Amino acid sequence: MRPWILAEANYAYVKENPYEVAVLPLGATEPHNLHLPYGTDWYEGTDIGERICEAAHKRGAKVTLLPTIPYGTETNMHKFPLAMNVDPTTLFAFVTDLIKTLINSGIKKIILLNSHGGNEMKPLLRELADKVDAHIFLTSWFKILEDVYFDIFDEMEDHAGEMETSLIEAFHPELVAKNEDGTFAADNGDRTPMRFEALNKGWVGITRPWHLLTTNSGSGNPHAASAEKGHKVMEVIVERLSSFIVELSDAEIDETFPF
Repeated sequence: MRPWILAEANYAYVKENPYEVAVLPLGATEPHNLHLPYGTDWYEGTDIGERICEAAHKRGAKVTLLPTIPYGTETNMHKFPLAMNVDPTTLFAFVTDLIKTLINSGIKKIILLNSHGGNEMKPLLRELADKVDAHIFLTSWFKILEDVYFDIFDEMEDHAGEMETSLIEAFHPELVAKNEDGTFAADNGDRTPMRFEALNKGWVGITRPWHLLTTNSGSGNPHAASAEKGHKVMEVIVERLSSFIVELSDAEIDETFPF
């Protein structure tokens, strides 16, 4: 039994060892170019969640990792088969029910560990800010790497590129499709430019139709990926997020928390 993983813990342990912090990974089920599994976001959320909670537990944090939610918002991928969509309002309602369960169990420090770009969860935090007796924190693990990203990777990606391929190659190599020569069985993840400069520059935003943006759902070149890079980026994520969990677990909730 790994006591920092709720699915493996038993009631005897939970009864005698109350948790201070709960981590809920948010994944998705969708295509990731031609070479990565549909469950890539689920695997990443689970792998990262297990490692950050283990590291924090070993430093004394009272933390539990909830099972990863395997579905997310996929409305911009609706032209791809089996991109399993959950509308934002449905996802918000589901996560809210889980948050209420945690609060009812005495856990008031909750981390949403987002592993899918389509899961825009900040509006939920705003909605619940004055409605629940808990402190909810949100991290999208792929957004905490900006200062070190190009120390590890060659090119920026949106989806199924060098970073995601490196992570799955590092921790689930049997799920990465390869050619006979050992190269990744993927296209180059080229993106089709939009006709408006404001959209291409990011001055104006839209929900991008992924079947027009990409060829096979990949956005970002995966071919420079490696297991070594996957392990390097995991080390950064674990160090940063596990340290936060330790601090959060130890922190007293008072009138000015988290200030």
